[in-house]
Amino acid sequence: MSGSSLDGLDIAYVHLQSGAGKWGYTLVDAETLPYPVVWQSRLDQARSLDALEYLVLDQEYGRFIGEQVNAFIAARDLDFQVQLVASHGHTVFHFPARAMTAQLGNGGAIAGITGLQVVTDLRALDVALGGQGAPIVPIGERWLFPEYAYFLNLGGIANVSDAASGLAWDVCPANRVLNLLAAEKGEPFDGDGALAASGKVLPSLLEALEGPAYYAQAAPKSLDNAFGLEQFRLIRQSGCSVADGLRTYVEHIALQVGEALRDRPGGDMLVTGGGAHNAFLVERLRVALEPIRMVIPEAGVVDFKEALVVALFGILRLRQEENTLASVTGASRNSIGGALWNGGEA
Repeated sequence: MSGSSLDGLDIAYVHLQSGAGKWGYTLVDAETLPYPVVWQSRLDQARSLDALEYLVLDQEYGRFIGEQVNAFIAARDLDFQVQLVASHGHTVFHFPARAMTAQLGNGGAIAGITGLQVVTDLRALDVALGGQGAPIVPIGERWLFPEYAYFLNLGGIANVSDAASGLAWDVCPANRVLNLLAAEKGEPFDGDGALAASGKVLPSLLEALEGPAYYAQAAPKSLDNAFGLEQFRLIRQSGCSVADGLRTYVEHIALQVGEALRDRPGGDMLVTGGGAHNAFLVERLRVALEPIRMVIPEAGVVDFKEALVVALFGILRLRQEENTLASVTGASRNSIGGALWNGGEA
């Protein structure tokens, strides 16, 4: 996994078990590899490249992913133990209204470097079927975490799932904006939210942040990464301090997530992603989400649930079983998404 917050490449080694109509998992090991500055910059600037440069970057980033997977395997003596690499890649463009989504990280390059079976392009078929191509994690939530009524992932984008209705959607940018603001103070992120907590909510800025038409749209819906940049620019153009910008944006996230699940009955919500470590953000969300109870899981799952679900997505593709839900994305039907590349010898 590579999220829109550009903090690094998540790699998880997962055992998945299927039996009696149920799935189980063991998250054996996982690591976030921070991007070198050069890769962070290249991915951040990918939207501005011409066609040839973009395709070259796609190949080179695929090779980079393959090399990191090989290093992960070698460091843990996992040779001949990995059946499949499922790679989400890094989303650069996401315009489902124009039947288009694009993730960097060429699957052929990953397969060639690793010599393994590889599944990539996880969203493309759903978009071709008229869907949003996002979120794709609800299939994993259904099979791996059936005890929860709701799910909230606080990554670069905050997205929610309602298990009872089968609906899931992107709510608003989250860490993408918070991290950009923290960078104004020379920090990669706002730790436990202490800087945000020191600021104050600016009502006029909060009102402006809530203005985009996206927020009034009904699900299914999904966000392009550039939406977070627009929100960040709005904050900086206000001339406010970084602390006040962070405090106001934390309130914006809490209000939008609370509104997304308004009038739903209580139940347990699994909360994951980097934002789950932000104590101040979690505090504001608890208030906004009552009577829903937020549950932050053990360390491995809280940081690597998305990578874990991508592993399941890839295995379902290998088994030719549905892994994308039309009820979530609005596609014309459920589908078996993902391109399969065989990097091994015939």
